[in-house]
Amino acid sequence: MTENTPPAGRTPRRLRADAQRNVDSLLEAAKTVFTTSGVDAPAKEITDLAGVGVGTLYRHFPQRSDLVAAVLQRGIDVCAEAGPALSAAHEPGTALAKWLHRYTEFVGTKRGLASALHSGDPAFDALPGYFMRRLEPVLGALLDAAAATGEVRADVSAKDLLHAVALLCQPVRGEGLDYNQRMVAVLADGLRRTAERPGTVAAPPRPVE
Repeated sequence: MTENTPPAGRTPRRLRADAQRNVDSLLEAAKTVFTTSGVDAPAKEITDLAGVGVGTLYRHFPQRSDLVAAVLQRGIDVCAEAGPALSAAHEPGTALAKWLHRYTEFVGTKRGLASALHSGDPAFDALPGYFMRRLEPVLGALLDAAAATGEVRADVSAKDLLHAVALLCQPVRGEGLDYNQRMVAVLADGLRRTAERPGTVAAPPRPVE
């Protein structure tokens, strides 16, 4: 990975403020470019958007896989951090719905990242474990809170739901993120409890953006 975004379990070295700003700009630019152009987009497309030189990109991310892994790790962290914030701001069912919407956006907009992760590059070795360690407890807490209020069924695990959403976000020719969100909404309909189906659950409402 990089000095700023090491694999899970390794402590990052502190960067100078200007270097940290460059890294943050590169990661934001790479996230945008990967969404629109895929992970093989030209380096200059990323650096132009970030407002830095190509040399700066390669100084912080010597290999493309380093940059891809860093973008993924940052996306995982953002999803993980959203859980407690949503729980504090919303009722359990709404918090769960909003988190699933955000997670779907994260998974559904990463064009080419799945194939990159399965490329055998050692830069990605730590990411699957990091993904589950960060996201499974967060989603588990959201599910438990919604189940405790009777809004959702209690027999679906966080691990099952993470995998199910990821499968529903597989690319479909001619379709984009809106399609993924609709499919996840259908899945969520199977989570929410309804009067018509005692003991089962229907989807939390689509979050209002």
